[in-house]
Amino acid sequence: MLELDDVKALSERAAAAVEMAKKAGADHAWASAGTSRSTECHVRDGALEKMQHSHSRRLSVDLYVDGRYFNHTTSDLRDGPLREFMAEAVALTGALEPDPHRALPDPALYKGRASVDLQAVDGGLASLDNEGRLALCHAMDGRMSGKTDVISASSTVFDGRFGSAQASSNGFSGAHESTFVGTYGNVTLQGEGDRRPEGGMGVGARHRGDLLDPQWIGDEALRRAKARLGSRKGPTITTTLVVDRMAAGRLLYSLMAPARGWSVQQGRSLWADKIDKAAISKVLTLVDQPLLPRAMGSRLFDGEGIAAKPMTVFEGGALRNLFLDTYYARKLGKTPTSGGSSNLVVTPGEGDLDSLVADAGKGVYVTSWLGGNSDATSGEFSLGLRGHLIEGGKIGAPVGEMNVTGNLLDLFSRLSKVGGDPWTYGSLHIPTMVFEDVSFSGE
Repeated sequence: MLELDDVKALSERAAAAVEMAKKAGADHAWASAGTSRSTECHVRDGALEKMQHSHSRRLSVDLYVDGRYFNHTTSDLRDGPLREFMAEAVALTGALEPDPHRALPDPALYKGRASVDLQAVDGGLASLDNEGRLALCHAMDGRMSGKTDVISASSTVFDGRFGSAQASSNGFSGAHESTFVGTYGNVTLQGEGDRRPEGGMGVGARHRGDLLDPQWIGDEALRRAKARLGSRKGPTITTTLVVDRMAAGRLLYSLMAPARGWSVQQGRSLWADKIDKAAISKVLTLVDQPLLPRAMGSRLFDGEGIAAKPMTVFEGGALRNLFLDTYYARKLGKTPTSGGSSNLVVTPGEGDLDSLVADAGKGVYVTSWLGGNSDATSGEFSLGLRGHLIEGGKIGAPVGEMNVTGNLLDLFSRLSKVGGDPWTYGSLHIPTMVFEDVSFSGE
């Protein structure tokens, strides 16, 4: 595991890399040194299948040489090899074509960094040894293996620790540490004929104490697999769409993907002429929240050193902000926000899955998406799905071999409700979502 001294050493390596780059002839440099340790324990049908440990370290450096730019990476952080690496990297960068939009961020963007404790490190996680990992796997496996119709069951525990430090030639320095731990169970059943329905459940967190009970994970994976028994091709129908809170992220990411600076600048964004214009349902409010304690996507600064702060993405039916790094902000003549998201949080509404299904009366409840695609420029999309019919206000027969097609803006204009049940085991905090009058193709 990383200790504080290791993070201090990473900070020293990043600062040293910047100085070496300057001495080799770079005008400016941004260096990031990082290290990670992780372990994965995998049990299949009651027997240990894999216990894998990994450890990596790397240093990447953005070099700015006579108006030219390039990113270089090495895994050798020792003084001598690093100095040679920098000399060669500076020479290679200087041979490239100039790019007038490439430059380090304005140091003003580094200011205002929050001092909140993100609680990103679980100090007790170091006590989780191989025996403990195996015990967690067996706790899940014991709820799945050997049960009726179970062909195969697998359980996985993964954990680790990351550390990184950054430094720049224009005054930035920062470091970050985090731990992670997760559990996952999966079951395959014998269905009718050659059908093999599956079900899975997993959670991830920064702290081991925030995980759900491993026996519940196994039970839920088995329940979800059994719910797929007897699945049939669904009907062609226009009806209410209820999306499980663990599946809603696929839709939200598709809607957000074009809301990035590079997409707009390259003419590949459906949002290019719609910023601050009503385009979707007012029911959706989405905020990028980087400062949530213990959350998986939390950070005090982004990959360019820009001080992290909450940013409204969707509100009042409109896109309010783009994700803009400094490069594309310069090209678009806009103020940088951040090149990527942290924790995406949908403001919760009311009700849980059962109450929202009861209110719907009839429709289709989607538990997962299968393949499909979406066009960032037009918003046209097509997604395969697995789920259940909603009949009489209850979750009914399992269905599959269905597709939802249409336009993302049209779909999200039909968003009528968001639940009060957000799933928070990840960087997406999204509740159950309900859409009206959605067209499905099936039989």
